[in-house]
Amino acid sequence: MLLGEYLHTLDTKKRISLPVKFRKEVGKKVVITKGLDNCLFVYSLKSWGKISAKLEGLSIGQADQRGINRFWLSGAVEVDVDSIGRILIPDFLKDFANLKNRVVITGVNDRIEVWNERLWNEYKRRIEKQADVMAEKLGDLGVL
Repeated sequence: MLLGEYLHTLDTKKRISLPVKFRKEVGKKVVITKGLDNCLFVYSLKSWGKISAKLEGLSIGQADQRGINRFWLSGAVEVDVDSIGRILIPDFLKDFANLKNRVVITGVNDRIEVWNERLWNEYKRRIEKQADVMAEKLGDLGVL
């Protein structure tokens, strides 16, 4: 399971170093794609296989299902994790997530998220203010 929040640097060659705790979980290759809330999602090949199998089952007859397929699959790239744990962020994904020098890398169960530091801090403040309301909703659903 991928957990935690880490501040890292995007180097001049557009590489980020994955936290040591994440490297063992994701293996030697990962899939990076556009994420929600303008971050990037990074999956191990095993986790990506599960996601893509679910996407494969969506109907091409439904506009929203076509759209999410296009959003995630056309924006996905398989990249190697180098010997010191770095991954290369392609330009179009770097631009999508507005990544600058400092990035935040978070573990979210089966995926890693890569955020622009400022956007992450803004998002985190906003979501922390809503935690009680979200917990109540999840309680109503029987999750909590």
